[in-house]
Amino acid sequence: MMHSNGHTSGPAPAAPAGAVQDGGDAAAPARKRPRPGERRIQILQTLAGMLEHPRGEKITTAALAAKLGVSEAALYRHFASKAQMFEGLIGFIEQSVFGLINQITTQEEHGLRQAHAIVRMLLSFAEKNPGMTRVLTGEALVGEHERLQERINQMIDRIEASLRQCLKVAVSQGAFPPDADVSMRAALIVSAVQGQWHRYAKSGFRKLPGEHAEAQLRVLLG
Repeated sequence: MMHSNGHTSGPAPAAPAGAVQDGGDAAAPARKRPRPGERRIQILQTLAGMLEHPRGEKITTAALAAKLGVSEAALYRHFASKAQMFEGLIGFIEQSVFGLINQITTQEEHGLRQAHAIVRMLLSFAEKNPGMTRVLTGEALVGEHERLQERINQMIDRIEASLRQCLKVAVSQGAFPPDADVSMRAALIVSAVQGQWHRYAKSGFRKLPGEHAEAQLRVLLG
């Protein structure tokens, strides 16, 4: 199950097990219909789980439907296209990441510590959600609708803007010189984070993005 705290478990079950009829005949179980919205969540969970495969093969709706034990037509009752399924995953990432950024900046007043915490969160989110990492790097979006990559680009820009604001606060608090180039430093930090995401995905999820994070943060932020 996907959680807004950054955790993702394996694929959801294909469908709830059917209950035995009142007469006790187990040969013809009644399939329980998922509650409204439940099937959409199952589809997204399964898609995220399939993206965790280290070989990174392109996912088809036929393979996704087979994994869920439903027809492709059943998928399209909940999503008009595969692009909409990926938009659902991107929406989950946005909600999780920016919810955590807001939490960090609300609870921590020190700008430099805000930036440290945001970078740690971004690396931790990727580590706990390997399938989502392939979406963040754009690897899973190759050959899909171009609007998906555009939305990821916008998300990265928002993350950079959040870090830039943290660094402005840090300058006002004396953590950096008054003439410090916060835009350049924020861009450098985001590039470093993206590099760790790519390294994680390209290694088949073996090289964890959080490795040496503290030492790298000292180089980036002091």
